[in-house]
Amino acid sequence: MSRVAYVNGRYVSHRHAMVHVEDRGYQFSDGVYEVCEIRDGHLIDERRHLARLKRSLGELRIRMPMEPTALGIVLRETVRRNRVRNGLVYIQATRGVARRDHAFPPADTPPCLVVTARNLDFAANDRQAAEGVAVITLPDNRWDRVDVKTVALLPNVLAKQAAREQGAREAWFVDRDGFVTEGSSTNAWIVTDRAIVTRPAEQGILRGITRTVLIEMAARLGLAFEERPFTVDEAYAAREAFVTAASQIVMPVIRIDGRSIGDGRPGPVTGRLRRDFHAHAERS
Repeated sequence: MSRVAYVNGRYVSHRHAMVHVEDRGYQFSDGVYEVCEIRDGHLIDERRHLARLKRSLGELRIRMPMEPTALGIVLRETVRRNRVRNGLVYIQATRGVARRDHAFPPADTPPCLVVTARNLDFAANDRQAAEGVAVITLPDNRWDRVDVKTVALLPNVLAKQAAREQGAREAWFVDRDGFVTEGSSTNAWIVTDRAIVTRPAEQGILRGITRTVLIEMAARLGLAFEERPFTVDEAYAAREAFVTAASQIVMPVIRIDGRSIGDGRPGPVTGRLRRDFHAHAERS
């Protein structure tokens, strides 16, 4: 089946989907994106994803390309046309098309909106989670506003590639004080003898939607939780570690920089969080 994309008001063949060469997302990374899980035909945490999209656009002073209700209709129609039951829907909005100039274009320049959807092999993800993954650590060389989910991801791309070349699934960024910030496409977590730990969602990391659900979930389950920075050495010594993202949910980490975490196998806390996640997430 040929895939279908939504591009600026039209549903078109994915093969022929395109934006103008002077779209500011292409020339300046002047745009933002969201990725939402599709599970059994339902959008997961749609409300939170669209709220974060609106915030990201607001931080860059780009107006919403359409109202959230209308955008929700576009998301569902894109999912339907692609016959995706389990997978991801991707949303990208940019400042639009204008003559190349660093300053903002005229205020009436319409934003560009692209939506795509694709299937994801959740069974393969489950098999990977049963084994666990490895991560490496790298100095954090990104700009300060990573709380905004922009399409400016070159440091993340290079970090992910460095991880792959070292046989790892993910790279964790480390700030100048030796604290882990987040992964190249995930939030980073550890489990100590006392609590589940993740860094506060200030400007140094993205406030992940899966992250938000997990924090609420820990409170409901009565699990000890600490929102604080943790060092690489503390991560090495942790009982468990894991990463979170819409595409991976909760993925156990069993090695960091070649060092085994805990007993070198996915731990029980991580397993419970992964198993119970969708009972706590919002299903539209």
